[in-house]
Amino acid sequence: MSENFSIEIVNPEKSFLSKDNVSEVVVPAFEGEIGILKDHISIISFLKPGIIKIFSGTEKESYFVEDGIVEFKDNSLSVLTSFIFNLKDSDKNYISNTISEAEKELSKDDIDDQKRFLLNHKIEVLKSLSIN
Repeated sequence: MSENFSIEIVNPEKSFLSKDNVSEVVVPAFEGEIGILKDHISIISFLKPGIIKIFSGTEKESYFVEDGIVEFKDNSLSVLTSFIFNLKDSDKNYISNTISEAEKELSKDDIDDQKRFLLNHKIEVLKSLSIN
């Protein structure tokens, strides 16, 4: 009996990733990091800026996600997000530029507390990536 489930990540431009042989996924939900295995209880949650980790056998893929909604039901995980990139395809310049854009947005006077929290968290996560 298989211990795997499927995942689909969608952003506004396209279906970003679709995979059937996933053994575990860790998502950065507002409640904290949530680890999902086959037969996990059904959930719907909001994502905060962070890293989605996808495990398939001995492979591990990591993606930065800015926001979104995650739903797990009937051994199928769906992630809807407005901004995502594969960490292995990114370079330090891309991450630095993304940090600079977030810092510029953060410096504006007219942002609310929630937006400020999310921007600070995004910058923190991206800075941790640029160190590694």
